[in-house]
Amino acid sequence: MEIPNPAPSLSTLPPSPSRRQWLTWAVVAAVLMMILGLHLLPALLGGLAVFELVAVLEKSLRFTALAPGRTRALAIALLAAVVIALLILAGMGSASLLRHGSTAAPALLTKLADALAQIQPSLPAWIGEYLPTNAAALRDMLGNLLSTHSSSLSSAGREIGRVTAQILIGMVLGGLLALHRSVATRTPGPLAAAVVHASARFAIAFRRVILAQGWIALVNACFTALYLLVALPLAGVHLPLAKTLVVLTFIIGLLPIVGNLISNTLIVAISFTISLGVAIASLVFLIAIHKLEYFLNAKIIGSHIRAQAWELLLAMLVMEAAFGLPGIVAAPIYYAYFKRELRNARLI
Repeated sequence: MEIPNPAPSLSTLPPSPSRRQWLTWAVVAAVLMMILGLHLLPALLGGLAVFELVAVLEKSLRFTALAPGRTRALAIALLAAVVIALLILAGMGSASLLRHGSTAAPALLTKLADALAQIQPSLPAWIGEYLPTNAAALRDMLGNLLSTHSSSLSSAGREIGRVTAQILIGMVLGGLLALHRSVATRTPGPLAAAVVHASARFAIAFRRVILAQGWIALVNACFTALYLLVALPLAGVHLPLAKTLVVLTFIIGLLPIVGNLISNTLIVAISFTISLGVAIASLVFLIAIHKLEYFLNAKIIGSHIRAQAWELLLAMLVMEAAFGLPGIVAAPIYYAYFKRELRNARLI
């Protein structure tokens, strides 16, 4: 008869976190929730990006070997300024590429109208009545939509300006914090030191999530480029805005899971400007590729933050319900941080 293993004694259980640790977690959690509640996530992400890039470059360039003083402070300040300038140039370049792609808007409208005219006879009559029959009718429809929703578009423009300003301010703050970390000599108190260390671990979680999602976005963009720039041209099909779509796939792909859905929708929608068959082929290709990428993504994310895909989906679902789109963006970073904190404390 098999004797069951005895329950572990209290002496073998891991020690409970101290009050200081619980207080540190409470402070960090309150700050992170406040950032989402006050809509300051763009500033946080911009600051973390600059802070981590400066830290990586500082170590790679061996600035850490410099003695604390004016020389090291000047070197770190110049490095932070270069990082901020490069990020701003990269953002401006991406925006310029998306605004001035290889296909002009009038030509794209004409192709879209032609595609709608070809598809219209095969659609039910009640649907065809609502579709434009030529480029002029399509322009009129878009103009009416813009006029009707002008207030919404104005609000969207103000929101974009606010987010851009927050990102710029956050990047400057990230550079200043990187400078302060490199030259600070004052020893903080116990609680302040614990919060600083927790913040450093949160920055590490951010780095791991961004690195993992960056690899995923790169792989997704490579597959998309092979399809749009190689496979379709070999079949005699040249999709409008193909290069822009590849860039968009990478940029939007930095947003976990939702990014792929957005980029896929754009690709299928623009495929309709060629024919219904190309749109169906694009949809079949994207479904097949993302079935393969599902296992690859789980492996990449799991190796970086030790989380399964279902864990991230659940975290994103809860955060989206609480904070909307910013919650989706923040969920992987927040979840990676708190899971690692609990794992380090041997609570899970």
